Amino acid sequence: MASDAIYTCAASIQQRHPGPRPVNDSTPPPTPAIAIAPAPTRLLEDRAVRLFIALAAFFCCNAVLAEFIGVKIFALEDTLGIAPLQWNLFGQQGSMSFTAGTLLWPVVFLMTDVVNEFYGRRGVRAISWLAAALIVYGFLFAFAAIALAPAGWWVQAAQAQGVPDYQAAFAAVFGQGLWTIAGSLVAFMLGQLIDVAVFHRIRSATGERFVWLRATGSTAVSQLVDSFVVLYIAFVLGPQHWPTSLFLAVSTVNYGYKMLAAVAMIPLIYLMRRFITGYLGAARARQLRDEAAA
Repeated sequence: MASDAIYTCAASIQQRHPGPRPVNDSTPPPTPAIAIAPAPTRLLEDRAVRLFIALAAFFCCNAVLAEFIGVKIFALEDTLGIAPLQWNLFGQQGSMSFTAGTLLWPVVFLMTDVVNEFYGRRGVRAISWLAAALIVYGFLFAFAAIALAPAGWWVQAAQAQGVPDYQAAFAAVFGQGLWTIAGSLVAFMLGQLIDVAVFHRIRSATGERFVWLRATGSTAVSQLVDSFVVLYIAFVLGPQHWPTSLFLAVSTVNYGYKMLAAVAMIPLIYLMRRFITGYLGAARARQLRDEAAA
């Protein structure tokens, strides 16, 4: 029995540690086993990645459109068909007139809050810088288009619609002043960077609770800066040189409108949160929120 055990042990060792191969042995050595890692999941198959791309695209689209349509000033009272609402602030009087860009900026606020919630500081900063770059890109080509020599027949092509000079109208609409563009870009980026900082400061203090508080609170602080900076650069430092009283009055009215819009968007924040949780799955959505808060 002992000899059998010794023989079995020796055979096992021989299998694990074979002796030198004969010189004339042409059998190729055994190929060592290589662990093959599973193929990585394709990037766009990740729902979180696809969601971020969609949110970023929608955010940038609204930011760029808001800049370009903001050249139009509309009367809120006439649009709603109500009696004029006169305000009196800092010795200045006026009605409820806003840029058309205010139609889209609340959507930008909403997208900022959603990206803040699920993708954190890096996500908001990334889409904000991307939007700013696209705004600059858009205005560069708008000015390039204005500089192109117009076709003679095109200049008068819209006279029947009450536009005697199409080139002048095109330049007036798309050729916003450089002070206005600079003020808008600076205010936009300052507002976004402040928004993300305040959002996560509130989130650190309250945890997962009070979604409405961190969304509205961050907007309240960021848009306070945005509303005053944009008008200060565009119309106080710019060639129009608004008096301080007019600057303060218009900035305050604009800020009030933005805050009303932000409060009105609170239900949409919860709806978006629920939709995204359903799209990603509760576990994945919670993982993203935890990573965003880290």
